[in-house]
Amino acid sequence: MIGAKYSYIYTHFFCMQLLVFILAYPILWLISILPYRIFYLFSDFVFFLVYQVVGYRKKVVRDNLKLVFPEKSESEIHRIEKEFFKHMCDMFLEMVKTMNLSKSDVKKRYTITNIEVIQEIEKDKSILIPCSHYANWEWNVSLNLYVQSKGYAVYQKVANKYFDKMVKDFRSRWNTTLITQNETVKTVIRNHKQGVNSIYGMVSDQSPMVVHAHYWDKFMGITVPIFVGTETLARKLDLAVVFLKVSKVKRGYYQAEFIPITLSGKETAPNEITKKFIALTEEQIREKPEHYFWTHKRWKHRDKVPPEFLKEG
Repeated sequence: MIGAKYSYIYTHFFCMQLLVFILAYPILWLISILPYRIFYLFSDFVFFLVYQVVGYRKKVVRDNLKLVFPEKSESEIHRIEKEFFKHMCDMFLEMVKTMNLSKSDVKKRYTITNIEVIQEIEKDKSILIPCSHYANWEWNVSLNLYVQSKGYAVYQKVANKYFDKMVKDFRSRWNTTLITQNETVKTVIRNHKQGVNSIYGMVSDQSPMVVHAHYWDKFMGITVPIFVGTETLARKLDLAVVFLKVSKVKRGYYQAEFIPITLSGKETAPNEITKKFIALTEEQIREKPEHYFWTHKRWKHRDKVPPEFLKEG
């Protein structure tokens, strides 16, 4: 009886997931084929709904901005907040646009200034490419159009299995293999043991759970837990680490630059890679703060700093 009950709930749950997907997919597909002029007019409308009508996470964004920019005036905080929401609507709709984005279009709208940096390193070893939630990280998967090594992108699995498959499909359109965070370590180690040079892209500025936090440091002046997975793999397997800096040139156009952090992970000091990543991310945010993803509660654990990390510096 209990088994039948849970079987019913399980079946009902996935039927609802399928129904939501069936209803939403045609709308997303239609958005993805809109001409760019109409596409961005639609984004303006979404911004009006999200910012002016719903006020989605407006308090979270404002609190984050006030926390990390205490020197900025109310009017400047308000300007950054408003520009961020405009950018956020563009960026999420651009993710939908990826469903029908051609190779020629993505090469035109997402340019790379120094791809030769990656092309030279990949001849000798695997590369970890950390980036932040800045500008448009969705189109980073187009990197695989320019390299010889097998490309992997670490992603967060979507709860709805039908949407998860959809996301995997359109993010994999340019021969990029998506792997979850749980699959990352074993994938990197397996390829390393087999002598297969690969490239791994990962968004690395999230906030780890406190119980899993092994390292704390200042990020935008506030001490918080920091992910160290990139550094751990690089130092253990002697991998190269290259920071991916993406800038928004204008609406719908982005420019990527590769900044080497180290060509030899085993030759770095403890925390060196992580500190360099934090510094590069901070520099990027301060240049144009409106293009960072402020809806995350990135600094929510700042009052839980372990005693050993309370010292300055």
